[in-house]
Amino acid sequence: MRLLTLALEPCFYCLWIYHLQAVSYVCGFGVILRCLSSLILIPMALIAFNKFTSDLEKAGALGVRMPLEGGYEGRYRRRVRSAGYDCAYLSVRGLGDLSAYLLDVHGVRPPHLGKKNMEASAVGDRYYVPPIVSYRLQELSPKSKGLVLWLIEGHILSSQEIKFLVSLPSIEPKVKVVLEVGGDRTVTWFPLQEAVAA
Repeated sequence: MRLLTLALEPCFYCLWIYHLQAVSYVCGFGVILRCLSSLILIPMALIAFNKFTSDLEKAGALGVRMPLEGGYEGRYRRRVRSAGYDCAYLSVRGLGDLSAYLLDVHGVRPPHLGKKNMEASAVGDRYYVPPIVSYRLQELSPKSKGLVLWLIEGHILSSQEIKFLVSLPSIEPKVKVVLEVGGDRTVTWFPLQEAVAA
């Protein structure tokens, strides 16, 4: 019975038990075979059973609901990276105009701390920042399939901003968008176009 439960545990648990040699006499070589098989099967499972990435490639933009305790998005980002995409992880809070921030050179003003320029009515100096998506697309490796723009806290976006994110893969074909729109008990995803219609 103990051998059966160890065979179903993840391989890091088997390695941990094997290194402690607490139950190595119970497992024998089953521990080593289990760990070696997981080294072969886990990368194959990331590639073969990757429905999330195939749905992302079909839709271009996905809305995602994740459990609020966190940790799940890392697994799905790893699946996207194993499929050959680069991933840019951003929060939508404070982005301002999405089209300017993602595709155009845009001006930003850092906090002025009470100091004021006399020649302009606005407070503080303006600095120009390169566009996030265009810059990252230029820096992609030749082997990469494209860029996945993973945005969190998408529940604060207006419907017009979500429409822009839906149209972004048609503007830049190598860009895919994942927008976290809320929480759920399990990981669910749907085409982002449905979030605009709702």
